[in-house]
Amino acid sequence: MRNLLRLCPLLLALALLFGAEPAFAGKRVALVLANSAYQHAPSLTNPVNDGSVMAKTLKDAGFDTVDYRHDLSALDTRRVLRDFADATRDADIAVVYYAGHGIEVEGSNYLIPVDAKLERDTDVYDEALSLDRVLVAVEPAKLLRLVILDACRDNPFGKTMKRTVASRGIGRGLAQVEPTSPNTLIAYSAKAGFTAQDGDGANSPFTVALSKHLTTPGLDVRRAFGFVRDDVLKSTGNKQEPFVYGSLGGDDVPLVPVKVVAAAAPVANPQADIRRDYELALQVGNRAAWDAFLAQHPDGFYSSLAKLQLEKIGAEQAHAAAIEKAKQAEAERDRLAALGAQKDAQAKAAADAKAAEQAQLAAQKAKEQAQQQAAAAEQQRVNLAATAPGAAPASTASPAGINVASLTPATAPADLSRSVQTELGRVGCFSGQADGNWNNSSQRSLSQFNRYAGTKLDVKVASTDALDAVKSKPSRVCPLVCEHGFKADGDKCSKVVCRDGYAVNDDNECEKQRASKPATAKPTTAKRDDGDERPARQGRQSGGASAGAAGGYGAAAAAGAGRASGGGGRIFCNDLLCRPVRPGCRLVYRGGGGPHVDANAEVCN
Repeated sequence: MRNLLRLCPLLLALALLFGAEPAFAGKRVALVLANSAYQHAPSLTNPVNDGSVMAKTLKDAGFDTVDYRHDLSALDTRRVLRDFADATRDADIAVVYYAGHGIEVEGSNYLIPVDAKLERDTDVYDEALSLDRVLVAVEPAKLLRLVILDACRDNPFGKTMKRTVASRGIGRGLAQVEPTSPNTLIAYSAKAGFTAQDGDGANSPFTVALSKHLTTPGLDVRRAFGFVRDDVLKSTGNKQEPFVYGSLGGDDVPLVPVKVVAAAAPVANPQADIRRDYELALQVGNRAAWDAFLAQHPDGFYSSLAKLQLEKIGAEQAHAAAIEKAKQAEAERDRLAALGAQKDAQAKAAADAKAAEQAQLAAQKAKEQAQQQAAAAEQQRVNLAATAPGAAPASTASPAGINVASLTPATAPADLSRSVQTELGRVGCFSGQADGNWNNSSQRSLSQFNRYAGTKLDVKVASTDALDAVKSKPSRVCPLVCEHGFKADGDKCSKVVCRDGYAVNDDNECEKQRASKPATAKPTTAKRDDGDERPARQGRQSGGASAGAAGGYGAAAAAGAGRASGGGGRIFCNDLLCRPVRPGCRLVYRGGGGPHVDANAEVCN
């Protein structure tokens, strides 16, 4: 493992050295053609100068082959293109630069050699070279085929050239031609139908911009021509705009790759190697990783830390085994109880379950102690590494005494129970006094917490898991329940107080009371012909109350009974009967009324 980790920096340096350079930085070839000394037309000054500048630019950029030719005849130009096509067969990038006169006839572009006469328009087919012939020369290149034409000048043969067919078009400048082969770009010094300027200096504005941007290391060729366009527009006052036709893929294609400097090899540090192995084993975190680390590094500070990590893993495994054994014992106890086993078998299963539960608690304590030891040792290791990252201190050769002495004692059961009770009271699940006595009230409180918090904690004992779970709740968990006539006020219940004329209804809200109207006797109207009836009616009225109360039915009987019982004459009726309101109760109007719908309700406090 140590040898493998030592090789990682070397492998990374090799990857940076050989993987950072683009794949297309292979063989690069270029052909530079410049025609100035025309035999049958006025000579040009800049093309030869431009060709010399471009040849030097490409050579300085590290091209494998740069062939510079100037003032060639038609025959010599064809021979040079043929030889250049042979050179591009094993090349990755091929570039052709031409400066001189060019002409467009019937939508096709032609390069004019120095010996061309062009007396007739059809002479271009014999005395000039078509752009297609140049594209054939660069076609074998694998990754990029680039043709640059600085030939969009005014055609001096246009004024004297005879047209054999009146409809044959002879353009001003060069025509737009889209390449048909992939990974091919054609760059014009001016867009289709426009002419290029030679400028006031020794070189054309187009060539000056090319020499500045085209061979920038790592710059994509398309972005380079974008910078060339900006410079030419600026230097010509927006009169000349270069154009590029063709398309490439999504990857950057620079003519010159970025140079990568190899990183210096790191200095070997044995202590750093041990620390790196320890951190790797810590990331894996299983027993096999720590065994492998101790086999490689049996002694020293980090080996002692590794042994503590193994003890922690052993404690966790023992705790998990104890939990599984407790589950099996509880399942066996339930099975014996369901089958109606004998009492001694059930008692034995209960004893086994109790013993398993005690073993689980002991394993839990051992696990917590091992975790505390490992955490303390790890913190000591981090502190020592921060103060002296190069090597472990000599005083840590025997860390057993150091680590054990720095451990904190485990929490007492009474303190743990008191802490759990305090936290349960904070979240509203425990209302008693936190005295450390884990009784039935405390168990019911933890059961309420399980119900409302969605946990499944063991309520029989107060554990650190229960303490951590309750502490994780920032606010009340168990709801506050108040009796009728009281309302929740923070963490306590306070009595509902209504103002005069209002009382608490069944919904625990203040409701306005309907004032009872005093009963008034209905005035009697005398008739002229009721002289004989009056004594009898008065007799019935005088005895009506007592008669109704004694043996009557319906509302009249209920009214009499209500007065007799001290109910103030208030009557409660429903679909079945009418009766006086019970003492201490009142009638509350609910609204509505009608058949089978009670408008009033009897409310008793």
